[in-house]
Amino acid sequence: MEFETKYIHPHIKLSEFNGKSFKTEVMFDHHMLIWFISGETKIIQSDGCYTFSSGDIFLIPRNQLTTVINCADGVHPHKAVAMYLTKEKLKDFYSRHAAAGKGPPLEKVYKFTKHPLLESCLASLIPYFDLGEDLPSAIADIKIDEAISILRSTDKDVDGLLANFEEPGKINLSGFMERHFMFNMTLDRFGYLTGRSLATFRRDFEKIYHTTPQKWLTEKRLQLAHYQIAEKKRKPNDIYLEVGFEDLSHFSYAFKKHFGYPPNSLLAK
Repeated sequence: MEFETKYIHPHIKLSEFNGKSFKTEVMFDHHMLIWFISGETKIIQSDGCYTFSSGDIFLIPRNQLTTVINCADGVHPHKAVAMYLTKEKLKDFYSRHAAAGKGPPLEKVYKFTKHPLLESCLASLIPYFDLGEDLPSAIADIKIDEAISILRSTDKDVDGLLANFEEPGKINLSGFMERHFMFNMTLDRFGYLTGRSLATFRRDFEKIYHTTPQKWLTEKRLQLAHYQIAEKKRKPNDIYLEVGFEDLSHFSYAFKKHFGYPPNSLLAK
C-alpha cells in the first residue's frame, strides 16, 4: 500500500507514504500539529512555500488553503505524526488557562525545528502505533494539553491563533482571490472562506472580474507558471503542482493552448 494512516485516537494519527510523491489540496477544519519523522513535505500557502524534512515540527492553522506535497526521500518512506487541535479541545484548555495575549492570529505556518520538548511529547505516542492499540482518552487529553502548553511556552504569539474561535466572515473577495488563486479548491470552499454562499460568490466574482471564476483561475495559474518558467528558469515538472494543476500533460496542453507555445520552449530562450 502506497499510503496508510493509523489512528490511535480520533485526533492523533500516523501517516506513512511509500510512493514517489503525493499532492493534496486541503483546508483543515482544525489546527494541525505535525512531527515529521522521515521524507520531505512541501507546504504551499498564500504567503509562500515551506519545505520540511526529518525532525521538523510545524503547526498548520485551520481554515487556510494549503497545498501539501509529500515525497519519500529515496531511502525512507514519508512518515509523520499529526495531532488535531480542535476548537472544542482548545476552548476547554483556555477555560482553564488564560490566554497570554489577544493579538490577531498570524496567517502562517509555525515551525519548531527539532524542538526537544515537542519531539518528546509526540515521540511518546509511537509505542501505541507500534502496538496497534488505541490511546485511552484520558491519556490523549493529557498529551494534547501538554502539546498546547509547550507551544505556548515556545511562541508567545501562538495564543492569538489557538485562542481565536471565530469563523471566516465576509471579506474582500478580490484581495482574497489574488492571494489564493493557485489553490485547486472547489468554488464552494472559496465561497466559504470569503464568507459567501456559492451563488453569492459567483455573483460577486463576476461583478468584479467580468468573467467566470473557472476561466479567471485558469488564466491566473498559467500566468504564474509562465513567470516561474520564463523568469525563474524553473522546469514545468517542478512547478505545475505549485500553480494549481493536477497533471503535467494537462498543464502543458493548457499552457500551449493559452500562449501558443509549449512551456519547455521558454527554457531555451
